[in-house]
Amino acid sequence: MTAVTVLLALLAALANASASVLQRRAAVEETDQGGGPGPSILRRIPQLLRRRSWLAGAGMLLLSSLLQAGALATGSLSLVQPLLAAELLFTLAVGSVVFRRRPDARTWLAFAALAGGLALFLLAAAPTAGQDTARPGAWLLGGGGVLGAVVLLWLAARPVRGASRALLLGLASALCFATTAALLKEAVGRLADGGPAAMFGHWSLYATGAAGLVAFVLLQGALAAGPLTASQPALTLGDALGSVILGWVLFAETIQLGLRMLPEAVGVALIGAGSIGLAHAPSVGGEWDTGEAAASPGSTTALPRTPRR
Repeated sequence: MTAVTVLLALLAALANASASVLQRRAAVEETDQGGGPGPSILRRIPQLLRRRSWLAGAGMLLLSSLLQAGALATGSLSLVQPLLAAELLFTLAVGSVVFRRRPDARTWLAFAALAGGLALFLLAAAPTAGQDTARPGAWLLGGGGVLGAVVLLWLAARPVRGASRALLLGLASALCFATTAALLKEAVGRLADGGPAAMFGHWSLYATGAAGLVAFVLLQGALAAGPLTASQPALTLGDALGSVILGWVLFAETIQLGLRMLPEAVGVALIGAGSIGLAHAPSVGGEWDTGEAAASPGSTTALPRTPRR
């Protein structure tokens, strides 16, 4: 079943990357039509619903969720999560096709370091399975901590624009997606223990929908605010590492220490190096994913364009 798990996880990463690229394209098109960045995320959604690329991205997001669920059903979290880090590299590959522009070499190297570092950390940490449901009172700590972090990130994003806003909103969205997964695990755990009545009678099932909606809205704000090279690393890293932390706080999942701390430290160092490299990459402040014709010197390379129909 390992081959099936690997295939499903990589397809999930590809679908999620495609969703981000397509919805980023819709956000750029909306801005080009005179919509502007806009102060309200919610006011943009009815306009985006009219764009086929946005709807296609929403469909890819749903497909990614189904593929990830299939991967987790056939393999362990410690195998699936590192493979999902390939989403970072898929984002650049798919974006190069959709926007007809190549990111600069420094951006590719930074994304590779981020993806490799995250994969190495999660493989070395190898989170172990814990309880099916959270301990009493654990949601007050875990849920309260996430809520506070998301509010702070949202407040910090309000006065800034561009890549900084995309990064902050992307990280807030990632924490909400990690919380959605944790809430869904809680609901499914109730189903296993007490049947459908226990699941539908517990608050976690309805909180899953609420958290998922908030994550989706924040994602749209991140994609509209700035380049994918700013928002996508925050989404991927925040979701993966946030899930590890919530698994420890809520479900008593543990990570491996001892000699494994060395590769874990190397993974963290790669993540740090990739983050620093990405912060100085020309593509972050350039026009790689805006679809504009002119490439800024040294930052992106325009691909041959086909006539618009």
